[in-house]
Amino acid sequence: MATPEKKVKTKVIKILKDLGAYYCMPATGGYGASGVPDIIACYKGTFVGIECKANGGKPTLLQQKHLRDISIAGGKSLLIDETNIDMLEYYVTGKQIFNIDEKTKTKRVT
Repeated sequence: MATPEKKVKTKVIKILKDLGAYYCMPATGGYGASGVPDIIACYKGTFVGIECKANGGKPTLLQQKHLRDISIAGGKSLLIDETNIDMLEYYVTGKQIFNIDEKTKTKRVT
């Protein structure tokens, strides 16, 4: 059975695949660097570091440092969980996504 965080990671990967973004999940601990984001991606030349959490989980201080370093270097650093995963496409592409509510004919951001 998948953990809640694994479910978030799976959804993130699906969105990145749908966008045609390059992504990988670097190994941590042992041979890899600790605190590196769960998913490293590149979308249209923009470097993106994505830390996935679930159930209100917070990034460690080392994870926060890596996310901050990515931002300072000009990349995008994202903390994604089940409450904001629907906005991932917007965060990565920078394009606002609208759906028309058929009942009210109004635009709403999704």
